[in-house]
Amino acid sequence: VYLHSGCRIAVSPDTKHFAVDWLGVEVSRATLGIIGMGSIGYKVAQRARAFNMRILYHNRNRRRKEEEEAVGAHYCEKMENLLQQSDFVMLVVNLTPETHKLIGKKELGLMKPTATLVNISRGAVIDQDALVEALQNKVIRAAALDVTYPEPLPRDHPLLQLDSVIITPHIGTATVQALRMMAEEAIANILAVLNGQPVPSEVLPK
Repeated sequence: VYLHSGCRIAVSPDTKHFAVDWLGVEVSRATLGIIGMGSIGYKVAQRARAFNMRILYHNRNRRRKEEEEAVGAHYCEKMENLLQQSDFVMLVVNLTPETHKLIGKKELGLMKPTATLVNISRGAVIDQDALVEALQNKVIRAAALDVTYPEPLPRDHPLLQLDSVIITPHIGTATVQALRMMAEEAIANILAVLNGQPVPSEVLPK
């Protein structure tokens, strides 16, 4: 949000000088709460470690002790504890009946008023009406969303009117290299099936 607003100030035709009190929020040594510590969530933790962030996570299953220690992550059995302590809350879960509107009015109310909610999973994991209300009433500081529901949002949606929100068009994997690797992985899986070999990226129901 700070970057987004700063960019607008920097390019605005009305800008004559930069304010000295234009201050953002420090990421280093802040607490990051990751909800969903699968393969993607774990990669987020690896990157956050480089910023000396304190890492909390909530997941259906606790990671092995060695994996936790490798990134300095601390397990929160109750999501509520993670929400109360985190400066940044990142959602990295699959969309299932259990995670539909996982973050609603109650959960937002547990977060710090200085906290930022980040969603890189699926839009419906958040109750968007509750998020609008929380941002308007400064229950939380800001939100950064790569996903919404629907996509794109209607042009009159209140989320689009808030300065405390950054919305990107579901571009978390939108690089030439990432799309190429995804295509190559899909091809490898197809060939494995056709040749009666083990499927490299098989997803088994739990």
